[in-house]
Amino acid sequence: MFTGLIEEIGKLRAVRRQGETLVLDIAASRILDDIKLGDSIAVNGVCLTVISHDSNSFSADVTPQTYRHSNLSELKPGSPVNLERAMVAGGRFGGHIVQGHADGTGTIRGKKPEANAIYFTIEPNEPRLLRTIVPQGSVALDGISLTVADVDRTAGTFTVSLIPHTLKETVLQYKQTGDTVNIENDILGKYVEHLLGMREQAAAPPRKGLTAALLRENGFIL
Repeated sequence: MFTGLIEEIGKLRAVRRQGETLVLDIAASRILDDIKLGDSIAVNGVCLTVISHDSNSFSADVTPQTYRHSNLSELKPGSPVNLERAMVAGGRFGGHIVQGHADGTGTIRGKKPEANAIYFTIEPNEPRLLRTIVPQGSVALDGISLTVADVDRTAGTFTVSLIPHTLKETVLQYKQTGDTVNIENDILGKYVEHLLGMREQAAAPPRKGLTAALLRENGFIL
């Protein structure tokens, strides 16, 4: 589990591709202090497992599932990435519950400064992602714990507000309109939606087999 508070910006040193799988070699410093094989590191908000490391970098596998549901497939040598180690039990919980499981990606549709803040407007690449995003709720973008400022369901977008420190300390400082970000919706909203859906299915009358009455009801026979 993670908190969405980025510890440092790493840099992709190399990427090995084979179909929809990747091996990422990432240069870092701060997070390497106590790194061990098998540790979980969130890379742009995606939980990856350390498969090797040295004093300057670590490597991690990317599976086809992660490849298809995140922006890690777009990374190239030199790309900056947000890095966060898994939360230590008993540590400060300054963000929100982030699992490191990207629900999908979104496209930055606008950036607008206001006083000391900058607003990012995001369009999820799958409309379903907007269902559990609510104003003043939590969302993680590239692993960054952020508060939703507004949701425009007509336009299919939502907006988050960043303070200067967050912008400076994360890869969002490099992102422009048209770039993609990983989206992880709040875990509470996802579970509530899933459980309500299961309850509705359980309450629905059982479907019967193919009958004359069913064909007549749907206009196939008179």
